[in-house]
Amino acid sequence: MNPIFTPSLHSQRHQFVVDFVRKNKPRKVADLGCGECRLLKQLKFQRSIELLVGVDINGAKIKKNMLRLAPLSTDYLQPTFDQLHIDLYQGSVTQRDARLTGFDLVTSIELIEHLILPDLELFSSVVFGYMRPANVIISTPNSEFNKLFPGLTGFRHSDHKFEWNRSEFRSWALKVCLDYGYEAEFTGVGEAPQELQESVGFCSQIGVFRRMNVLPNRFEEEVFFYTLVYSVNYPTLCDNNTFIEVLLSEVVYRAEQMKNSWMEKTTGGTNWGLPHSQTEQQKRSACTERLDCPGGGEELTESLWTTKQEESGTLNRFVVVPLAALCSFCPKIAELSGSLSNLRRLLMDQPQVKLSQDGFSLLVKCEEQEPEQIDSDEEEDEEDAPAVQCSHQTEPEEDWEANI
Repeated sequence: MNPIFTPSLHSQRHQFVVDFVRKNKPRKVADLGCGECRLLKQLKFQRSIELLVGVDINGAKIKKNMLRLAPLSTDYLQPTFDQLHIDLYQGSVTQRDARLTGFDLVTSIELIEHLILPDLELFSSVVFGYMRPANVIISTPNSEFNKLFPGLTGFRHSDHKFEWNRSEFRSWALKVCLDYGYEAEFTGVGEAPQELQESVGFCSQIGVFRRMNVLPNRFEEEVFFYTLVYSVNYPTLCDNNTFIEVLLSEVVYRAEQMKNSWMEKTTGGTNWGLPHSQTEQQKRSACTERLDCPGGGEELTESLWTTKQEESGTLNRFVVVPLAALCSFCPKIAELSGSLSNLRRLLMDQPQVKLSQDGFSLLVKCEEQEPEQIDSDEEEDEEDAPAVQCSHQTEPEEDWEANI
């Protein structure tokens, strides 16, 4: 049987489910007969979904394709506040399992035609009577369309136990609705030529079932017939460890950018030319620099300065980056922290960063020298000052800008 649909028929079926999810935003979704996990792979990108479950009787097929659902490197590098947990089970759709109850959406795409009629009755009881999801999407071949496939005799697949026409599918679906308290709408994918659409319908017919009422809690013994084959939690900023890791990474990276930009503006990028540390009043009034925002082409004015602190016998010099400047420089940090005081609280006990005594500035190390070395360097600078001035008086000043 040659494919005659563009995009392919299975792609159209999966897209129907994706469109439904985008519109209705279910949080818990299960795909029965997940097979190669292609539909699940598409659904994992829908941000409304927090729990995504696949069930298939063929455990070997699940194991072969389950890594399609593993988090990507970008999921770890740029996690969001969205939460996603994925479970894959080996099991039969004719068996109950308490872990599949309470879902917003259950899909069964081209599955029921593989069941013998007694198993189809069990399927109806399990899905609509026991699992009782808010919505169910079921697709199955439409036998009326088969005459349009050249050379096709019998069913479309050797494992099909039946293929219904539109009337037969509707009769089954309406009986399910009556028995279990659902209502159904009928549609499909894979259109026939326009002149035949009314007479043969869609190639795959689809029933969308919506639960009409919520039954009171049943006091039934919980059963667990399915075998868990694969389970994964996607990284999320809702996890405190992940949140702190992302925040610290952003803070350290952006603070280093600000330090380098400020040094380039004030000293040409050299540590030895850094201005000496200043009093608090001088910090606020004299050390305002315009910083270039990388990639944005924008500028902002923030106050940075230097300070010295002794650590383990070594006198280190730091560039002081106010947390307020950091929030202004990086909107992502402001978004993650929520407020300046909250950012201060989050960074307070983190060994990866060093805060000022008041906790409202970040100290970014720029050099390490022994105390006596720094003192001697400063004395040499003072002694050499007259000589430098004299040199400037006797030699013409070089025009650096003209040489750039």
